[in-house]
Amino acid sequence: MFIQARGVLKKELVAHLRSHQTMRRSKNASSSGQGRGGIVGAVSISERPAQAEDRAVPGHWEGDLLAGSNNTYIATLVERHSRYTMLIKLAGKDTESVVSALIKQVNKLPRELRRSITWDRGTEMASHRAFSIATDVQVYFCDPRSLWQRGSNENTNGLLRQNFPKGVPVDGYSHAELKGIAKRLNDRPRKTLQFMTPAENLAETLGVALTG
Repeated sequence: MFIQARGVLKKELVAHLRSHQTMRRSKNASSSGQGRGGIVGAVSISERPAQAEDRAVPGHWEGDLLAGSNNTYIATLVERHSRYTMLIKLAGKDTESVVSALIKQVNKLPRELRRSITWDRGTEMASHRAFSIATDVQVYFCDPRSLWQRGSNENTNGLLRQNFPKGVPVDGYSHAELKGIAKRLNDRPRKTLQFMTPAENLAETLGVALTG
């Protein structure tokens, strides 16, 4: 489907894609010389443990914000091993609001599921040190313009757009409603999981089902 010279899709094919993106960035693209996005003490994804990279051990998450209109946001967390998804209600995009909401959610998890979170370069995680102190979970930051480094989260956010269309506020959902939307994703069989659901996969791995 890609033009050999640059990897760009033909215009007539773009309309059939869910993301409508015409070009993808190479996974081998260099990030040398790129800054840390103004986040003090940011730890690069290159320092993330190998067990997080190969998805062998549960407890490593990818996180991001899903934006709605009128400066409204929810946080999305996707567990790399099982693709289990959590949606977190936010009071705002500022780092205090985001980090405090993440701390509250992550501290509800079993210790086996609190290993690391990989985030993009957004300043909403500027207080990542406070998050790590409160949860004992290390935050790793992606290279600039390298969305593929959070591929599971990006794919999940795309699926979530069916529930949260662009141009619509996302602050009117209750915690229970967000939990219900996440449950529908977590009960959806995945080919990559041999057609198990994320909830089933995680329950089998841990020997216990998550409820929150």
